[in-house]
Amino acid sequence: MPLLSKEKTMQALHLMSEMFPDAKGELYANNPFELLVAVTLSAQTTDVAVNKVTPALFEAYPTPEKLATADVEDIMEKIKTIGLYRNKAKNIKAAAKYLVEEFNGEVPKTHEELERLAGVGRKTANVVLGDAYGIPSIAVDTHVERISKRLRIAKQNANVVEVEETLMKKIPKNLWVKAHHTMILFGRYHCLARTPNCAECTLIELCGEGKKRMSEKK
Repeated sequence: MPLLSKEKTMQALHLMSEMFPDAKGELYANNPFELLVAVTLSAQTTDVAVNKVTPALFEAYPTPEKLATADVEDIMEKIKTIGLYRNKAKNIKAAAKYLVEEFNGEVPKTHEELERLAGVGRKTANVVLGDAYGIPSIAVDTHVERISKRLRIAKQNANVVEVEETLMKKIPKNLWVKAHHTMILFGRYHCLARTPNCAECTLIELCGEGKKRMSEKK
């Protein structure tokens, strides 16, 4: 099945935007440091779960300096309800220490610098750049990858970097940040992993996977 053209990709994005017109990140954060920590904690965990633990964490450790000198056992205690909390506690403490030592406590504004921080990969870096600094970025999480492949925007065998590169080619740069949030919400609340809502989807005519699923039901 052929991939969607730029025009069809934008048409699909427009339909998603009509469903989620105010799409934005759902993690609570008041500044770049809090966002960096929240996104790091959100790996393989829901945003809802992260939002339950971060208020107490940020109250206790509101700055990189405070978190860098925190007792790691206390950090673990504050985030123990989320997945992989032990490793994440060590990572955010190490990242905070690196911020203080190398960046004067400021969250950097480039992929290269962000990815030097413990627990920070390309996806996390993209979220921080886009949401904290308004730097055009597309973060490919599990939802963005799934939607891109179901709609045949990207190839089925594409890795996350290839999905990101494909989206960057097909979507205007000024829309990258909004587009990835729109796709995340579409995937999180409508085009679910196991039970996509194909029967009531306005994108069905553009969706190779959806058409296939609907024809199999007949």
